[in-house]
Amino acid sequence: MKPYGERAPDAQYHNLLRKIFEEGVEVRPIHGEKARMLVGQQLRYSLANGFPVITERDLSGAMFTGALAEHIAFLNGARTQKELEAFGCKWWKPWVTKEKCGIFGLPEGDLGDGSYGAAWANFPTKERVWWKPWRTRSFNQIENLIRQIKERPYLRTHFVSPWIPQYALQHSQLTRKVVVAPCHGWIHVLAFPETKELSIHHFQRSADFPVGVPFNIIQYAAFGMMLGHILGYALKEVVYTFSDAHIYESQYEKVKELLTREPRRLPTVTLASPPDDVFAFRPEHFTLSDYKPHPKMFIPTPI
Repeated sequence: MKPYGERAPDAQYHNLLRKIFEEGVEVRPIHGEKARMLVGQQLRYSLANGFPVITERDLSGAMFTGALAEHIAFLNGARTQKELEAFGCKWWKPWVTKEKCGIFGLPEGDLGDGSYGAAWANFPTKERVWWKPWRTRSFNQIENLIRQIKERPYLRTHFVSPWIPQYALQHSQLTRKVVVAPCHGWIHVLAFPETKELSIHHFQRSADFPVGVPFNIIQYAAFGMMLGHILGYALKEVVYTFSDAHIYESQYEKVKELLTREPRRLPTVTLASPPDDVFAFRPEHFTLSDYKPHPKMFIPTPI
């Protein structure tokens, strides 16, 4: 990574936010609130130029650690508000009320069988547990991803998905089993054994660009650092592809203000006494420095 003073200000997020705002097609999604959206957009961050935390608004403190906590909780299979809060993520409560969970036949506080943690750590299979043949065995995608990279780094199949179709789709004869169908979390890891480098390509189905995306950018770059440490590789770049990139009408005024703020140099994130087990990582293992953003800004998002 270049020294802070040698890094170029990164305007990728800023420019794409402006593009969505100025060129986006107007749609009215399920929330009932109008939005402007573009299909198939992309950001590409070289870690040599700093760690990707946007600078148009301050995401340090609880926002930075909360993003890490959510991702780490999902890696560990968390699927309830209580489990997420145990890891330090405290923002899921409005989405898992008794009323919202009840729509999908779920108890209050439960994100559901089709949520991120359930998919990554307990993906359902038809394989039987040999000593209990009446039970089926779940599949931990993250654990097996890491083992495959260690044993067969040249493969192009280092891929995990948060999508369990029978729990995420819905129609007249199928009830969804997740309060929020996974928006992000399709991860392709590309390993380069000759140079001991990793690239992460992350795909996102639905991208709330002013609110959710800045946190998702942090999460998958941090995941790349975790993998790099465990595997003995350096994270080279993280590429983000957004299928439906949108801005809600209630966010328009805040976005206008964000777009008046000049992008600054990206900060530094380092690992502090990191564990050798991906499931043992916690937010305190990440240190954010050289971060000089514009002031904090609250931006609403539909619930």
